[in-house]
Amino acid sequence: MALGASAAVGALFAIMRFRNRMMAATPAHRVSTGERINVHEPPGHLQRELSARGIRLTRQRRVLLQVMEKAQRHLDAGEILERAQKMDSNITRVTVYRTIDLLKRHGLIDELDLLHLRGDRHFYESHGPRDHIHVACLRCGKVREVESQLYEELKKQIAQDCGIEITVSRTEIGGLCADCRK
Repeated sequence: MALGASAAVGALFAIMRFRNRMMAATPAHRVSTGERINVHEPPGHLQRELSARGIRLTRQRRVLLQVMEKAQRHLDAGEILERAQKMDSNITRVTVYRTIDLLKRHGLIDELDLLHLRGDRHFYESHGPRDHIHVACLRCGKVREVESQLYEELKKQIAQDCGIEITVSRTEIGGLCADCRK
């Protein structure tokens, strides 16, 4: 008998805890050292994707894309605006929100709430090569990202069990980090 989706999630996390103790980071399993897992990937992915779709890249859009791709952590719209205005003072809040909306409609960025650890703010991040899990400390607010082949397998199981083609996947896990447990 196949596992239901909720049982599969529980089994996945038990397996991940065991395997995390047993394996080093590999392409099948990566954990961020800071808040973003794909921070060391070369910039330009968003520009290439928009260009390939025939979308005009204004100077202001290029600045916003650069800000988002170079971010060491998840940024909200206000932080994106603040950083972008340091590069081009003509960028407005409307331009930021229109660009965010454009990127979301084309499936190039995700909007996150990060367990509302930082209030009701929403954060934006560009997609990496694979989906990942956000792991947040509920006390200090530290966020890390985890990619795992097990997560990919779980999504396949859920798709099969529920008869759905998964096009969006967002998973957030909260707990206490090692520093906060001391």
